[in-house]
Amino acid sequence: MTQTIILNVTRLHQSIQYKRLFIPLILIVLFSVPDLRAIILQSLADAFLQVTIFVAVTLYIYYFLLARYPMLDLAYVRKTRPHFEIPVAAMLGALPGCGGAIIVVTQFTKQQASFGSVVAVLTATMGDAAFLLLATRPIDGIIILSMGLVVGIFSGLIVNRIHSPNYLQPKKVVTDIKPPIKNLTTQQRCGHLFWKLWVVPSLIIGVLLTGQFDFDNLIEGSSQYITYFGALGAFIVTLLWALSSKGENYQDVISEDDSASPFSKFNKVMQDTHFVTAWVVAAFVLYEVAVSVLGLDLKTWFSHYAILAPLVGLAIGLLPGCGPQILVTTLYIQGIVPFSALAANAISNDGDALFPAIALAPKAAMVATFYSAIPAFLVGYGIYWINGV
Repeated sequence: MTQTIILNVTRLHQSIQYKRLFIPLILIVLFSVPDLRAIILQSLADAFLQVTIFVAVTLYIYYFLLARYPMLDLAYVRKTRPHFEIPVAAMLGALPGCGGAIIVVTQFTKQQASFGSVVAVLTATMGDAAFLLLATRPIDGIIILSMGLVVGIFSGLIVNRIHSPNYLQPKKVVTDIKPPIKNLTTQQRCGHLFWKLWVVPSLIIGVLLTGQFDFDNLIEGSSQYITYFGALGAFIVTLLWALSSKGENYQDVISEDDSASPFSKFNKVMQDTHFVTAWVVAAFVLYEVAVSVLGLDLKTWFSHYAILAPLVGLAIGLLPGCGPQILVTTLYIQGIVPFSALAANAISNDGDALFPAIALAPKAAMVATFYSAIPAFLVGYGIYWINGV
């Protein structure tokens, strides 16, 4: 029965134009199964009220501060203060999201940054998963980002000692990486309306839930309505993300979208929140369904095979894009994946910055990824041997 449903959904997915609709389509199918309905509702509600709303707030604060303190020009730093190039590159990588890493990769393709800077920024970056971790586990987020910054600096300095600064640099200067930015779409305008209606009540409910507030003591049966409210919010956000791109290839699915024009903090926060939410929802639902239907207990598996956890985190980190890394961070937040695996994943993770690197300097991208995997292995297993997990 289950195999038949999955087969039919797969065929339908292949026939539809927007490939990202696979996730909301799967949610609808799973919700139609009576035994799974309560699980899907609760997973969606938890994803939205415990994660999404806090990610949105964190993103807004981040972009507000970023507008006040713009990123440094690495080309200027390299020219005037060459000894600070690697630390600045690592700092740009340690910034949440992929923007800093993409800037350094772009400047490398323009012959304005060294290969060591690429290694430093790719090692330091955690991508969009950093927003998720900072929003839900701020102390852990600061520790991971600080760790990535330090490891990134040392990695970049060592690599520039091994290779010349211009190692594997493209001979042809690249002037632009991203395709032309499109104007606001109907989907984005719907997103504006949704968040204007949903953000305030969602934030209030999310804060109260964090404080373990019992809504049923206030109004009997209200917790069930809150579950519906959160689940509906999560589904709408996932659907908005699915309709924001046709998702014709791997990069379209696991990377954040280009910013809408004219650029605004609200548009950027909305797009990034939708992207993170889609992958958090996928992680929440996938895990709960796997436990319910297949009896799979990942927490027990990682406990029994803890020695493999850092290696698993590292291997997933080598995948381009932020989507797979958000899955790992979500599992860590749920107490399933140990800290050693999260650390290995964060250091080996190159985020969306790996795509322009692969497109414009493929050999440099491969070598830089290999170099970032070495400290990821050492740090992951160093934490494992110290903590035992």
